[in-house]
Amino acid sequence: MKLRAATLALLASASYCYADQTAEECSALRDTVFPGGYVTSARVQSPEGLPQYCEVRATALPAISIEVRLPLSGWNGKFYQAGCGGFCGILGRADGGESWVNAMRPGLERGYATATSDSGHFALSVTEATWAQDNPNAERDWGWRSIGETNRVAQVMIDAFYGAPSTQAIFQGCSTGGRMAHVAAQRYPEMFDGIISGAPAMDYTGLVGTAMSWVLQANTAAGGSQILGPDEAAKIGEAVLQQCDETDGAEDGLIADPRACEVDYSGLGLTEPQLETLAKWRQGPRDAAGEQLYPGGIPEGSEPFWWLWLTGNAEGAGKLVSGFAGGFTRHMAFADDPGTEYSPLEFDFEADPLRMTDAAAVYNGDSPDLSAFREAGGKMIVYHGWADAIVTPYKTVEWYEAASKAAGGEATLAESVKLFMVPGLDHCGILPGPDGLNWSSLDPMSPLEAWLNDGTAPNTIMAPKVE
Repeated sequence: MKLRAATLALLASASYCYADQTAEECSALRDTVFPGGYVTSARVQSPEGLPQYCEVRATALPAISIEVRLPLSGWNGKFYQAGCGGFCGILGRADGGESWVNAMRPGLERGYATATSDSGHFALSVTEATWAQDNPNAERDWGWRSIGETNRVAQVMIDAFYGAPSTQAIFQGCSTGGRMAHVAAQRYPEMFDGIISGAPAMDYTGLVGTAMSWVLQANTAAGGSQILGPDEAAKIGEAVLQQCDETDGAEDGLIADPRACEVDYSGLGLTEPQLETLAKWRQGPRDAAGEQLYPGGIPEGSEPFWWLWLTGNAEGAGKLVSGFAGGFTRHMAFADDPGTEYSPLEFDFEADPLRMTDAAAVYNGDSPDLSAFREAGGKMIVYHGWADAIVTPYKTVEWYEAASKAAGGEATLAESVKLFMVPGLDHCGILPGPDGLNWSSLDPMSPLEAWLNDGTAPNTIMAPKVE
């Protein structure tokens, strides 16, 4: 493998001019034969604002749907693979919007061949998990196998179309895509030269099983009503910003590090149950002995985004935590799936975390040991918003500290892995924060390319501001 890596590095440093491909050559990919799967379609696409490309749809058995996009002209000789969000199940969903997160578009715009998958199943929404009911093969594909299979099939198509392998490979994903990024670094350490991981849900059992069940139980009264709603979220958010904004020395609507916040909520008119719920949300899940089951809780500064993730809004939209926790605990978390009759309000914080051990081995990518990836020469950019209400940033910070220790110190880890914590950023930058801060405010791709191609280590992932 070291010889292959050295050969590809030599090819990547050379200057090549790849011949333009034709529509006929694209159509011919329908006849491509490869083990363990088959091509379903191949056609030329000419989207507005993007290079013309050959869209190849393929299936990796038993059920991983894969899309590969191959530029007809200007291929840079490299490959870019995107992850997917939530429970996935919708092929190429991210490319239906404007965001670059979990999308193939950033690679295609720069001349990369690109690919993504549905992670091994079809679903009507990214919170639907019935596909996993009593289906360990589908859980395995979602957990890790779809990452490798997408790469394998894409490389077959690249070689068939261009007559040459890709010389460099990059993976990009956020949330579940961030989990996939970490899994890729750990299970496939030589597959990707560069990895971008955003808001990584790297410990799915701890996060979606334990922590999200905790959030729901803490916010549900004995009669089933919701304790904290969007009105309370607005009050809490105003108090947090008023009392914490200047803790970093600047009054800019951003909280640089919520760990420095100490907020007095006594004057907000919150009821005792509401204050108790808020305290539980801030501290995160604990067992009866007070032991922390998952790092931290919901950070100060995330309140403007609670409606989408935690509380819902006055129109009944949002509160996605319910869908994720419900789907996961019913169909994905346990060896014996309890099914649709189960509710995360039944989650037992004494017994159920241990019941998810088998699932953790299939899904999780939170090991701090990146030695194989680092030895292969890989470079990884990890970013997380400090205002993320659904995937707590405290887990990412804890993981980075553990990874630094495992590497022999932060300076050593920084040769391969860089972490960027972004104040005021929502989960994956989905909702706009202060001054419109969202996904478009970030550009991790440019610094990763510079790191890979000329050795310049990144010092920021913020996109240049357009005047």
